[in-house]
Amino acid sequence: MRLSTVDLSALIGRTARGDQAAFQELYGQTSAKLLGIALRIVKDRAVAEDVVQEAYLKVWQGAASYSLEAGRPMTWLISIARYRAIDVVRARRETLARTHEDGLDPVETMAEPRDREAEFIERNRLSICLGQLDESQRRCFLEAYYDGYSREELSQRFATPVNTIKTWLHRTAAALRSCMGEA
Repeated sequence: MRLSTVDLSALIGRTARGDQAAFQELYGQTSAKLLGIALRIVKDRAVAEDVVQEAYLKVWQGAASYSLEAGRPMTWLISIARYRAIDVVRARRETLARTHEDGLDPVETMAEPRDREAEFIERNRLSICLGQLDESQRRCFLEAYYDGYSREELSQRFATPVNTIKTWLHRTAAALRSCMGEA
């Protein structure tokens, strides 16, 4: 059973007051989603599981700082997990940078050899869709979502204003969703 925004917000509120049962229910209702997000970013299940555990530790410690007026509870939870996953990727950036220096296609490095056929087809579709993008915007998008660069870092790397970077990322994501949906 999926909980509503109000229900999740109430669980976070009870968690803020130290209610372990509410925290367990919050975890049970949301951990699969956060694991999926972390896994897409870090590309390693064990690391993603660690990221999710660290994210929930932050939720437990910072639940009192959450406010429904500030945003939806799931958005708050996702942002905690996403930023933790990006921190992990940044910590491994040196290794990732060497991979890109070797001239490997970043889409190819996302996959493991044991991927199923459907995942291969999706990667192939993603590669085709990425190939249809402007080179600068494609590189910017990949560096943001797969290498973990912040908008500010991308602004410096591409000598482009932060607001332009935000626009590029938004439009590129929309173009990819559209292309992947059509393919």
